[in-house]
Amino acid sequence: MKVRPLSIDGAWEFTPVLHGDARGLFTEAFKADVLGETIGHRFDLAQVNLSVSAAGVLRGVHFADVPPGQAKYVTCPSGAILDVIVDIRVGSPTFGTYDTVLLDDVDRRTVYLSEGLGHAFLSLADGSTVTYLCSTGYNPGAEHGINPLDEELGIEWPTRGRDGSTLSYELSAKDTAAPGLSEAAGSGLLPRYDEVTEYLTGL
Repeated sequence: MKVRPLSIDGAWEFTPVLHGDARGLFTEAFKADVLGETIGHRFDLAQVNLSVSAAGVLRGVHFADVPPGQAKYVTCPSGAILDVIVDIRVGSPTFGTYDTVLLDDVDRRTVYLSEGLGHAFLSLADGSTVTYLCSTGYNPGAEHGINPLDEELGIEWPTRGRDGSTLSYELSAKDTAAPGLSEAAGSGLLPRYDEVTEYLTGL
């Protein structure tokens, strides 16, 4: 499994070795030892989520209060998505920036994002299936969002799907109503970089 750090501290891309023949394909999609060595501590799996999205569905930017936050190991076993990791940690050297990885059923890459980072994705094909291995369970009172179309974030979302068709973005009512980055920061909603770093050091 090949590991590549992303431009935001605390996020990595994992590319597995694919073993295929006339019968199909086999790969090791998750290796606890590789992940633990990469992130510097054991990953405790608390919940596995699965979503299925039509082309154009835009989910995020989602994040959780730290502590405990919610780290995610995200992959797309069917279809294709543009996965986006956003640095929303106030005081971080890369605050307000983002990085992207194409997750699909061809290269079968995975993205890991640490506690305190924001996560979003755009489905590029009908029926795109996404699985999330999460370090903590769902806690609605501690989970928040930033509008993924916020001009300040400036995320360059694709305008065409995997088949070349024009995408029409579809957001949930909750994501549509989410604040922008500056509004979220001004209200004290965002995690602080120093507090997140201290928490991760103790894991």
